[in-house]
Amino acid sequence: MAGVVITGRALVAAVAVVVAVLLGGAAEAQQLSPNFYSRTCPNLASIVRSGMASAVRTEPRMGASILRLFFHDCFVNGCDGSILLDDTSTFTGEKSAGPNANSARGFEVIDAIKTQVEASCKGTVSCADILALAARDGVNLLGGPTWSVALGRKDSRTASQSAANSNLPGPGSSLATLISMFGNQGLSARDMTALSGAHTIGRAQCQFFRSRIYTERNINASFASLRQQTCPRSGGDANLAPFDVQTPDAFDNAYYQNLVSQRGLLHSDQELFNGGSQDGLVRQYSTNPSQFSSDFVSAMVKMGNLLPSSGTATEVRLNCRKVN
Repeated sequence: MAGVVITGRALVAAVAVVVAVLLGGAAEAQQLSPNFYSRTCPNLASIVRSGMASAVRTEPRMGASILRLFFHDCFVNGCDGSILLDDTSTFTGEKSAGPNANSARGFEVIDAIKTQVEASCKGTVSCADILALAARDGVNLLGGPTWSVALGRKDSRTASQSAANSNLPGPGSSLATLISMFGNQGLSARDMTALSGAHTIGRAQCQFFRSRIYTERNINASFASLRQQTCPRSGGDANLAPFDVQTPDAFDNAYYQNLVSQRGLLHSDQELFNGGSQDGLVRQYSTNPSQFSSDFVSAMVKMGNLLPSSGTATEVRLNCRKVN
């Protein structure tokens, strides 16, 4: 009978190991470390940096696009690479959700970096970690700060279109909604205002700011007129305009200067400076770029620590677009 008992315990232990490998969750949060791949993939940082440098050199806007992918990934069940999954005949993921459809971009850049990473260290680095590093490097390559990225995330084996539709703030969000939605992720109003500074780079489609430039009063008249030149009252929905009219491809604090002068492109942008609780902070950031950079980095690190809940099936995907 003793032999049978030992065998049972061994079986339980083996099952526990398999479960631990397949399931991500709160325990993983304690394992994130900047040195996670120091032995298993020592060239990771340089591979990602090189891939992002090439992408940004080809199209500066790509730095903003990758940053947005990271943000939209982390706000939906944690930073798990779920936004990178393609839809299939039996699966509908996050790419087709309202906040992502026809606007989320840069997937091919992550694919290219993943290919290089796999060639160097096969089956080792998650797509979620690659996206986190790429977002950091895109910011830095456009003149913004850099920071240490804690690594060790795993890739989710599923995605949630419904969560993408409900968790991500839209271009028409009020200040109260922004504070609430970021608060749901454990991010403070200060974090929200600092992270919104990501709009110091990138572009937005006409359909997302048309209402503001034609109907809102808290907008600089000359700025509204400028934007109306490429965003007619009807048609041209996909026409692009830079978030930051001053330095559209430089990561700086001009975004906040624009808000103070009522030149925020989206309704949700201008909500940060519209007689509300964040006005004072926006003024600080508009005159103190180092304060903005410091708070932005802190908020990015905090957001990057959002992980899937305990019990979520995870893996290291070999192809970021599909489960293994």
